Amino acid sequence: MDHGIQLISDGDGLALIGDPMVVERFLDSKGLPSKDLGLHRLGPVLGTAAGAAQASSEIAANSGRWLKLTEESARLVTEHGLRTSSKTGLSSGVLKGNSGQIKGFVEFAKGHGSLLTNPAILAGAAGIMAQLAMQQAMDEIADYLATIDEKVDDVLRAQKDAVLADMIGVNLVIEEAMTVREHVGRVSEVTWSKVQATPMTIARTQAYVLRQLDALAEKLEHKANVADLAKTSKEAESKVLEWLAVLARCFQLQDAIAVLELDRVLDASPDELDQHRLALRVARRNRLDLISQSTKHLMDRIETAAGIANAKVLLHPTTSRAVVYSSSRVTTAVVDFHGLLGIESDRQALEARRWVDAATEVKDKALETGAEGVGTARRLGNETFDKARSVTGKLSSGIAERALRRRGNDTEG
Repeated sequence: MDHGIQLISDGDGLALIGDPMVVERFLDSKGLPSKDLGLHRLGPVLGTAAGAAQASSEIAANSGRWLKLTEESARLVTEHGLRTSSKTGLSSGVLKGNSGQIKGFVEFAKGHGSLLTNPAILAGAAGIMAQLAMQQAMDEIADYLATIDEKVDDVLRAQKDAVLADMIGVNLVIEEAMTVREHVGRVSEVTWSKVQATPMTIARTQAYVLRQLDALAEKLEHKANVADLAKTSKEAESKVLEWLAVLARCFQLQDAIAVLELDRVLDASPDELDQHRLALRVARRNRLDLISQSTKHLMDRIETAAGIANAKVLLHPTTSRAVVYSSSRVTTAVVDFHGLLGIESDRQALEARRWVDAATEVKDKALETGAEGVGTARRLGNETFDKARSVTGKLSSGIAERALRRRGNDTEG
């Protein structure tokens, strides 16, 4: 008997559909963790159209597994050259094997299986994949919030501002809806009616937080005195992690709303599911771009502050050390946050952290050489930023490159 595994990728995750035992063996051979895709939820997309009964039978006979598109799982996409649809943005194809043997999955079959040729099923599967990707992101944000010192709920409760206080109620409403969804298996009109107004509150909170981050960046931008920079950098250090935590919770709740929304569309208007999925994807990217602009602007300003402190390290050793320390803390927090939301790749985040470590280490060395004169401090500074260049390579954010250029200008002056 000839077995095949049907693959679907949406850029965020990879779905494998086929005989349950064959799919399980294949994933085990690759050492890839996966989640149930939930093919049984595709009932509404089949409707009563011709061939619906056959498609339903095929769905029942197959297993669907989903895994996040990581470096390891992405190899399955690149190795087998999945074909991408310009209409849906999905990549798909079929892997062939003999008698269910994993070692037989060496030939990529260009023809699509029957499930992949059904537009309704493909759209439904893509919608569920989008939900799983967002739920994965929500879990990662939950882990992030659990590991930072400032708990987001404590931050929200400490605020007298109504914009932030309202987030507590929104959080409770959405959590309740997600719990009902988990137990019922769908989002009814009643459940949806309870949460459909919550995005406005979340958007107001996000806008408020971004304004706070922009205000911190503006304060740093207008400070040239090292003492003033030390004070403002310390304020940024104490506030940024709190605001990033609230921002992460906003993003988490927005993803939860999108999960509920897709369920509602799947149930009420299944023929609109694919368009809705693509629209939500664009909206999510727009939110990320907005967040990226503010946080990168803040990181640019805190980097500039560290550069000023570095240039004046011998004249103001204590305050310069304070600026550099606060700048490093803020930069690390923002880089971690970017990595969490996928604003930058994991490699970029790691390289940025290495740059922070290198810069902090050498500035501490510079402080210890105060008696040796300006020339020694500048030599150490140049060595450090050379080290930063070596560990960052061509970091797209340009953090190290901007610092190197600025350091070079200081030396020339």
